This record gives sequence, C-alpha cells and structure tokens, in this order.
Amino acid sequence: MTILWIIERLLVKPTEGSLTDVVITADWRCNGTQDQYSGTCYGSCSFQPPSGEFTPYPNLTQEQVLGWCYANGVDKTAIEANVTQQIENQINPPVVTLPLPWVPVLVAPIETVVDAQAA
Repeated sequence: MTILWIIERLLVKPTEGSLTDVVITADWRCNGTQDQYSGTCYGSCSFQPPSGEFTPYPNLTQEQVLGWCYANGVDKTAIEANVTQQIENQINPPVVTLPLPWVPVLVAPIETVVDAQAA
C-alpha cells in the first residue's frame, strides 16, 4: 500500500506585524492506493501567527507545512489508518448486498451454437 500526503492549498495573510505572506491555513490530503483500490482523507489546519523563527513564503517546503499540520492537531497515524481501512473495506467489504431470498433468480438458457461448415 502506498500512502501520500500533499498540501493542496495555503491561505496566507499578506501582512502580520512586520512579516509578509504568513501562512494561516493549510489544506491537506492523504491519499492511499493498493492495486486498483484507493482511499482518501482531507482537511484543513489553521496556525497561530509565528513567534520566533519565520520561514519566508518562497522558502517553504511541503514537508515543513505538513510538519506544522501534524504539530497542530492533524493525527497522521489516525488519518493513515482511516485511508488504509477504506482500502481494506473495498478489498474485503464488511457489508454486501445479496439478492432477496424470496425473489427467484432468472438464469438465461444456454444456447448451443453449431458451426455449419464443421458439420
């Protein structure tokens, strides 16, 4: 199974005190795939104005912003478990739909095809 985290969008305050282009919200997505099956979770994470170290907007990395998300309430382990469960439920459905037992199942008759040239 492959799990991939991505930041899809950043909301930015043009100015915050003496700082410019301060990220206040990140929209994230966690995608999982296994063979033809897939699962996803997404959400947003908001941040307090920075105090101390500040990374200018052009120097941000996706990994850095994801780290902020994990440090501000995004439960990486729980989200990945949710995506994994979505895929597991597709592979082994916990609930299925069966035909109603009182409704007869119609089966099409089998036709025999004879090749005229072979006969």
